[in-house]
Amino acid sequence: MPVEAQVTRTAEEPPEDVPIAMPAAELEWTDLDPTGAPGVMVADLWGDHGTGAFGAFFRLPAGFAAPLHTHTHDMKLVIVSGTYLQGPEGLPEFRLGPGSYLLQPGGSYRHTTSCDQASECLFFVESDGAFDLHPATDESAPN
Repeated sequence: MPVEAQVTRTAEEPPEDVPIAMPAAELEWTDLDPTGAPGVMVADLWGDHGTGAFGAFFRLPAGFAAPLHTHTHDMKLVIVSGTYLQGPEGLPEFRLGPGSYLLQPGGSYRHTTSCDQASECLFFVESDGAFDLHPATDESAPN
């Protein structure tokens, strides 16, 4: 005889059969890293990008560029607006426009990230782990 799991929900969690709507005008945008990535903003939709699994919108200013770096966790991206550029180490840079998808590996995948000068970039990111950025150094180069 199957046993049904009992799920206890907290007062902050809506019932499972109620949709969660977040109008764009009500998103809570915060600075990702005002010193290391000036102008880059993030709005968590679920989870917390700073501590664990999350889904969030990221906004890069037009012309933003991050030098060669890695991330600990894989990230799935969907470009909403603007032209997102990524330069994998040793490979040609590629450009992604609205509606494009990218599975960006975590770990040793070294790349640059930038946003075209024409307009800011808005993209959705989902990850099973916290967001981080590790600048690449000569010591971190793969053998």
